[in-house]
Amino acid sequence: MSDLPRKAVTRTAKLAALPLGFAGRATWGLGKRIGGRSADLVGRELQQRTAEQLFRVLGELKGGAMKFGQALSVFESALPEEIAGPYRAALTKLQEAAPPMPTDTVHKVLAERLGEDWRELFTEFDDKPSAAASIGQVHRAVWHDGREVAVKVQYPGAGAALLSDLSQLGRFARLLGPLIPGMDIKPLISELRDRVSEELDYALEAEAQQAHAEEFADDPDVLVPAVIHQGDQVLVTEWMDGIPLSEVIADGTDEERDRAGQLLARFLFSGTARTGLLHADPHPGNFRLLTGDAPEGPADKWRLGVLDFGTVDRLPDGLPSTIGTSLRMTLDGEAEAVYELLCEEGFVKESIELDPEAVLDYLLPIIEPAQADAFTFTRSWMRTQAARIADPRSPAYQLGRQLNLPPSYLLIHRVTLSTIGVLCQLGATVRMRDELESWLPGFTPADTAPSVPEQPRSTAEETTA
Repeated sequence: MSDLPRKAVTRTAKLAALPLGFAGRATWGLGKRIGGRSADLVGRELQQRTAEQLFRVLGELKGGAMKFGQALSVFESALPEEIAGPYRAALTKLQEAAPPMPTDTVHKVLAERLGEDWRELFTEFDDKPSAAASIGQVHRAVWHDGREVAVKVQYPGAGAALLSDLSQLGRFARLLGPLIPGMDIKPLISELRDRVSEELDYALEAEAQQAHAEEFADDPDVLVPAVIHQGDQVLVTEWMDGIPLSEVIADGTDEERDRAGQLLARFLFSGTARTGLLHADPHPGNFRLLTGDAPEGPADKWRLGVLDFGTVDRLPDGLPSTIGTSLRMTLDGEAEAVYELLCEEGFVKESIELDPEAVLDYLLPIIEPAQADAFTFTRSWMRTQAARIADPRSPAYQLGRQLNLPPSYLLIHRVTLSTIGVLCQLGATVRMRDELESWLPGFTPADTAPSVPEQPRSTAEETTA
């Protein structure tokens, strides 16, 4: 794969082949079973082939196809264990890498966006990309003042590819639905499509990243690289070394998993409270664990490095206090009050009447992590929740279909679910209630807006070329 496939007919053909491939493998599997092979063995082989084809195509196409694959990747922990293995391997590859652009294409983009003398901006530039994502790839370099930097270069034609892919994926969302039990794929694709223009606008991304970099400067728990330079289709930021979160998911110790999980939960809630922005792309490829001066040092000293602010939700007042208030009242068993609040916010449509106690029973298992002083997120817990909500025979399934998610909560909901999915992949024990009490408006009964702890502040230097 040498470049981003831009012809709509080429991309459409590759994506359209996916459901045909699923159907073909099902026929192949039936033949194998008729031939005497066990259903379990054939089933595992089918899942492995399906996973490999799906995520190979998504990774090769980049654009919206890969963005969709990354969004799916955080829900891997909801898959039944007997089929999760093949997906886990394919998804992990997708989170961290994709086929790179040719070097001459990279140089052409840099010359067009930074000027023909772009090399004078750098004392060193590595032509081999250090990371490749859905709409751009990252090169390591040294800025002209000696700072190590990450140079993010957008794929030519990325905008058209994003829209084309997501439109095509939307057409056979129903066929992709069984990949993630309990999740409606079509709204996810629709929401990703709505965010395309923001993803492509590096000026918006630079603004969001710099706001986080300044707010978290010298923070003991979180680091966000400062923006050095931003141009059309090119973004230069400080370089950040660290252990990819995917490596901790695969091989981390219990102590490392717990620390990574606590930091993720802390950033989810504190980031919005402190910046008025919600980082809305929480897949493992966007996080690093920073070990400081001692790479083999204790995990309790680790910091969380956060990358990629292309998708953010702008919440100047922080997360809606309705979330914290309804969460607290649910934990206190106040069924009538919770139901009334959900009706006011549009979670229950006016034409529908539900039993408040049944709504409480529906919500309590989902918010179990907020009940305990410390909660261990596991794949089995995630699968139980997914099965409970996805099983048509379950009362939870019937009630869930009657609830409504207001548009203003859609991205918040997806980010929260995605973060929980990553915590389950980690198997981390997290003091979630501590984070809710510290950062979530309305969760503490005394007030609706928790105060932000005083943090050392320093303004990150911004340089323009």
